[in-house]
Amino acid sequence: MTVSPEGLDFIKRWEGLETKAYPDVAGVWTIGYGHTDGFRDGRLGPASEIDEARAEALLRADLAGREETVRRLVRIGINQHAFDALASFEFNTGALARSTALKRLNAGDRAGAAAALLWWNKARIDGALVEIPGLARRRAAEAALFLKPT
Repeated sequence: MTVSPEGLDFIKRWEGLETKAYPDVAGVWTIGYGHTDGFRDGRLGPASEIDEARAEALLRADLAGREETVRRLVRIGINQHAFDALASFEFNTGALARSTALKRLNAGDRAGAAAALLWWNKARIDGALVEIPGLARRRAAEAALFLKPT
């Protein structure tokens, strides 16, 4: 399973398109649709700019690893909506492997898994975990998508 076109649009809406590099709320340099990896290895810097086509190409490349993570970690059958929601969560947090949501899902507790997604609504700012309203809204949307029937 891979992220559906609807799932890709979902992620794009939540990430938003930024064609110029910027530090996100936690101070992580970001560009395009939530791309951060290029800043870690020096391919991108604070003055970087990209166009929409490059942003989408980076997003698709970034998602490939997140999709693989979801496929590897989820041990029960899920529908496309749940897959898209988990890929979005993993893309944004990188925390699926250590989440209670995954433990509950693999134990067959889908409602409990969706509820546990909501806990990931904070970012570390100046050393403290701070609840971010935008993350709370995103997690609620991911939980709703996760539970959406086919």
